[in-house]
Amino acid sequence: MLTRSKRGSADGGSAEALPPKSLRQFVGGAYKEVGAEFVGYLVDLCGLQPDEAVLDVGCGSGRMALPLTGYLNSEGRYAGFDISQKAIAWCQEHITSAHPNFQFEVSDIYNSLYNPKGKYQSLDFRFPYPDASFDVVFLTSVFTHMFPPDVEHYLDEISRVLKPGGRCLCTYFLLNDESLAHIAEGKSAHNFQHEGPGYRTIHKKRPEEAIGLPETFVRDVYGKFGLAVHEPLHYGSWSGREPHLSFQDIVIATKTAS
Repeated sequence: MLTRSKRGSADGGSAEALPPKSLRQFVGGAYKEVGAEFVGYLVDLCGLQPDEAVLDVGCGSGRMALPLTGYLNSEGRYAGFDISQKAIAWCQEHITSAHPNFQFEVSDIYNSLYNPKGKYQSLDFRFPYPDASFDVVFLTSVFTHMFPPDVEHYLDEISRVLKPGGRCLCTYFLLNDESLAHIAEGKSAHNFQHEGPGYRTIHKKRPEEAIGLPETFVRDVYGKFGLAVHEPLHYGSWSGREPHLSFQDIVIATKTAS
């Protein structure tokens, strides 16, 4: 069982006000509990140090940023971007104002569900940061709403902005023999009954609502971009699997030296 690091407060200990309920609901799940849970994973599984630089892709209304304010020190640095202008505005007003080393920006990326008027396609979007600028990059509940070519492009970008030896944490609904068997047996939280090109989805007309990706595809893409996957993978409970770590499947990887 994972234990919280004693190098800092992985659960935040932060006194900042929470965002309004409308913004907390936008990211889904229990806001404070999930934030503390994943900051714990960043410390315990990725070895995040208080003085490192962190990128939060799809940061929402600061669910991970708020607890990280109690862990990263003045030498540490946090950057986050998201498609929600309201969420980013709240983070800038309530987090950056008290923690200048926490920076947030809007990325106007198209998403049929969440940003249908977005200017940029995921496949063409370049993360707004220089090469080799972060020690840790993480995404939670992002790739679970993206198509395979977009996921591949984002992993290329993650590799680009990671320093050699940097780590990434990403969550997925991974399709493999065991999860597919559980789906067929009706044991999973998502049935992924509709097939698309290289993925499965729970909703034929709104595929981005939840997307499952073949584990073989994910592993191949990590290898393509010099991201060495940590074994074993941390499978989640979504498929009805026991034992599990979280709800979604978690993949940790390290960028190999170029």
